Amino acid sequence: MEIILKKDVANLGHADDIVNVKTGYAVNYLIPQGFAIMATPSAKKVHAENLRQRAHKIAKFVADAEALAAKLAETTVKVAVKVSESGKIYGSVTTAQLAEALVAAGVEVDKKDITVAEAAKELGVYEATVKCYKDVKGTFKYEIVAE
Repeated sequence: MEIILKKDVANLGHADDIVNVKTGYAVNYLIPQGFAIMATPSAKKVHAENLRQRAHKIAKFVADAEALAAKLAETTVKVAVKVSESGKIYGSVTTAQLAEALVAAGVEVDKKDITVAEAAKELGVYEATVKCYKDVKGTFKYEIVAE
């Protein structure tokens, strides 16, 4: 069944995407929850017109996201954590800590958009990825230092 997404749905698509899903998933979950509408011919025409009108807004969002990704590439933040005598850190560095460090560095990012590639277990420099906009991602380096 073809549907038009009204909101972002994890592992399915972004808002305004037209996707094919199983009928039960669409009828029993996506449509009643307000995540999607059925992709009838008239709904597709309305959707196409809406996308055409919003094209310049989307171009601005993509440009802003690319600027954010470029700014992130130049950014290195330091995160202070408690460490043992052998250099191992207690616990792990969370995305919330990284988001706070980025805000302190002058970059506003939501913690939900940050993905850590590898779990940091020791002091050192690591990389994290930030989802800036749909397909635009930026990476930044963070250094774990002793408190």
